[in-house]
Amino acid sequence: MLDFRTNRGIFWILAFVVVTCGVTARSQDGFSPNDKPTLLVNRSAGQIKIDGDFDDAGWQGAAKAINFAERAPGDRTKPPVETEVLVTYDDENFYMGFFCADDPNTIRYSLRDRDEIFDGDFVGIMLDTYGDASWSYEIYVNPLGCQGDLRMLSTGEEDESFDIVFFSRGKVTEKGYQVEVAIPFSSLRFPNRVVQEWKANFWRNRPRSSREQSTWAAINRNEPCFMCQFGTLKGLENVKPGRSFEFLPSLISYQTTHLSDPENPNSNLYDDKIKAEGALNFRYLLSSDFTADFTYNPDFSQIESDAAQIDVNSPYALYCPEKRPFFQEGSDLFQTYINAVYTRSINDPLMAMKLTGRLNRTAIGYIGAHDRKTPQVLPFEESSQQLEVGKSYSNVLRVKQTFMEDSYFGALMTDRRFDNGGAGTVVGGDGSVRFSKNYRLNMGAFASRTVEPTDTALSQGVYPTTFERGRHTSAFDGESYWGHALFAAVDHDAKVWNFNLNYTGLSPTFRVDNGYLDRNDRQTVDFWNRLDFRPNTRVVDEFSIYLESARVWNYSGQRKDEWLVPELSVLFKRQTQVTFNYLWSRETYQKVYFPGIRRFLLAVESNFSNPISVSFNLSQGRFVARRVDPPVLGRGTNYSVSATLRLWQRLIVVPQLDYSKLAYPDGSKIYSGFVSRTRINYQFNREWFLRLVVQYDDFDRNLSIEPLLSYKLNPFTIFYLGSSHGLQEPGGDGDWTSTGHQYFLKLQYLLRV
Repeated sequence: MLDFRTNRGIFWILAFVVVTCGVTARSQDGFSPNDKPTLLVNRSAGQIKIDGDFDDAGWQGAAKAINFAERAPGDRTKPPVETEVLVTYDDENFYMGFFCADDPNTIRYSLRDRDEIFDGDFVGIMLDTYGDASWSYEIYVNPLGCQGDLRMLSTGEEDESFDIVFFSRGKVTEKGYQVEVAIPFSSLRFPNRVVQEWKANFWRNRPRSSREQSTWAAINRNEPCFMCQFGTLKGLENVKPGRSFEFLPSLISYQTTHLSDPENPNSNLYDDKIKAEGALNFRYLLSSDFTADFTYNPDFSQIESDAAQIDVNSPYALYCPEKRPFFQEGSDLFQTYINAVYTRSINDPLMAMKLTGRLNRTAIGYIGAHDRKTPQVLPFEESSQQLEVGKSYSNVLRVKQTFMEDSYFGALMTDRRFDNGGAGTVVGGDGSVRFSKNYRLNMGAFASRTVEPTDTALSQGVYPTTFERGRHTSAFDGESYWGHALFAAVDHDAKVWNFNLNYTGLSPTFRVDNGYLDRNDRQTVDFWNRLDFRPNTRVVDEFSIYLESARVWNYSGQRKDEWLVPELSVLFKRQTQVTFNYLWSRETYQKVYFPGIRRFLLAVESNFSNPISVSFNLSQGRFVARRVDPPVLGRGTNYSVSATLRLWQRLIVVPQLDYSKLAYPDGSKIYSGFVSRTRINYQFNREWFLRLVVQYDDFDRNLSIEPLLSYKLNPFTIFYLGSSHGLQEPGGDGDWTSTGHQYFLKLQYLLRV
C-alpha cells in the first residue's frame, strides 16, 4: 500500500494555492473582448510593396483588426500594449500589416533562420480557410520580418516542419515595431468559391516577465476547441490558388571518404569518386482543393544530422522525426493513434508520389513509393529491432470525413510489398467525437496482415527467436498471420479540470510495416487527472497538479507493468517553469519481477532574459537495467542541460549535454557516459547563414564536425555548401583517428509556371 500522507499533502497544496492566489490580476476598466468577431476585407486600392513601410496607396481603406485580448497570463483581459492589424488583398496576394506598440528597448528580436523566431517577439495569423476547425495555417514574423510557419491540428498539436512561400519585412520604430506580410494565394489551399469566408485569428507573442499572448478573437479557456473560437474574414472575391505547376529541380554533388573496413577505425581511408546527381520534384494543382506531388531520384539530403540519442539501456528501435519536405507537408492527415504511418520507413525512394486534397469536408491523401533500401521495425513484447530488407513498393491511402466543428471519422490502408517476397498490410479506421462541450470520445481499430519474406539471412541475429508464446518464429521463414490494434479514450478538457481515460491493445502479431511500433503484445489502461490554476500573481502565472495511474498486461493476462505518478508544475514570472514528479512502479521484465522502481524527475525551463534561456532535466532513482543478463534493478542518474545564447543579434550558440549513469545495487558501474552537442549559427542577413554543429558521443568515443554555408531565398529555393567529418578515439587515450568525411554542394530552385 502506498502512503501519500494525505492530510499533510492536502495542507501544503491548499497553502500553496492561498499564497500564489493572494494577489489578483489587474483591473479590467470596462474592457470587453472580441468574441468570434467578423472583419470585412476590401480589395486593395493600389499596389503594395513589402518593405516594412506603409506609404503605399494599397493600404488606404484596408480593414482594421483591433481590440486584442490577453490569452496568457491574463484571461480575456486587456493587454498592456496595443496591437493593430491592417488587412487587404489583390489578385495575387493576401496582405497584412501589423503595428505593435511597445518600448523598443524591451523588444526581443534577432536575425534568425526560418522557424527559429518563436523564443522572441512575433506576430501573425492563424488561418482556417475551410472553416471546419480540422487544421489551420500558422504564419508568423518577428520584428525584422524573419519568418516562421506551422500547421495547427484539431488536437492542438503543431506541425513544425510545415513550410509555405510568403514575403515579409519589418522594422523596429520609436513606438514599437511594424511588419508587412504578403501571402500568395498560390501558397494557400481553399474552397473553389467566388466569395471566400475564412476563419482566422491574429496573434501576438510578447515575452517579458511573462510570456504574454494576445489575440484578436478572444479565447475562452473553458472551450476545448481552440479553432472554433476564431473570427471570420469576409469579402474576399474572385481569388484563385494560382499557377498549376511547380517545378523543384535540384542538383547535388558530393565526395565521400570512408574507412576501407568500417569495423576497424585504424584501417585505411578510401576516397570515392566525386559524384553528381539530379532530382526532379514537381507539383500539379489539379484544382483549388487537390494537389499531386511527384519526385524522382530525390536526394533527401539532411543538412544537419539527427541528434544522437542515448540508447544504452533501451531495447527499442530508435525513432527519428521526419525532416524531408516531400513527406512533411500534409503529414497530419496520415496521423493515427498507433502511428501506423511513419514516412521514414520509406528510406531511399527511387520515385514517390503524393496526392492530397478534399471534397467539401472529405479529406483524401495518398502516398506511393518505390524504396531502394527499406528498413523494417520488428516489434515484440519487450523489445524491437530494425532491419534492412531491400527494395519495396509502398502504398498508403487515407480518407478523413469531418463533421460538426471539430469531429471526424477516418479510414486508413497501408500496404508494402518487398521485391524479395513478403508483404505487410494494415487496414482500419479511427474517429474523434466531441460531445457535451467539454468531453471527447476517441477511438480506433486496425487489423494487420503480415507475410514474411523467405530469406532467413535478412533476419539473422533477431532476438527473441520466437513470439506469441512460441507460436511463431522471428526469422523471415515465410510465415503469415493477422494482428489487431484497438484504441479508445474519453477526454475532459476545460479551464480547470482535465482528465483522460484510455485503453490501448496491441496483439502479439500486430505490425505496421509503413509505421513505427516499438512493441506489441500489450494492453494498457491509463488514467490521468489534472487541475490547472492561473492566478497571474506577482510571483506565479500558472500552476497545475497532476496524477496519473496505469496498468499494463500482455495478451496471456500476465501483468507487465503499473505505475503511479503525482506531479506539480509551476510557471513562475520571468518565464520560468519548474516541474517535479515522482514515480512508483512495479514491472515484470524478462520474467523478473521488480516491485521497487522509484525515481523522481525535476525539470526547469527558463526564458528569463533576451540573451539567455536555459533548460535542465534531472531524473534519479531506481531503473531496470535492461541490457544485462539477468536484468537487475540499478540506481541511475540521467540529466540534460541546454542553453540558447543570443550573443549578438546575428550570433546564436546552442550547447547541450545529455548524461546517463546506471550502477548495480552494490554500486559497481553498469555504464556511464554523455553526449554533447553544440550548434553555432551566424546569420549574415535573412538569406545567408553559416552554421557549425559539433557533437561528441562519449559512449562510442565518436566526434562529428559539420560546417555549413546556406542561402535560403525561401523554404524551397536554397543553396548549401557543407561537409561532415568523423573522428574516433578508440582507446580513450587522446589518440584520434579519422573515420571519414564528406563534402557536398546542393542547389535547388522553385519555379512556378
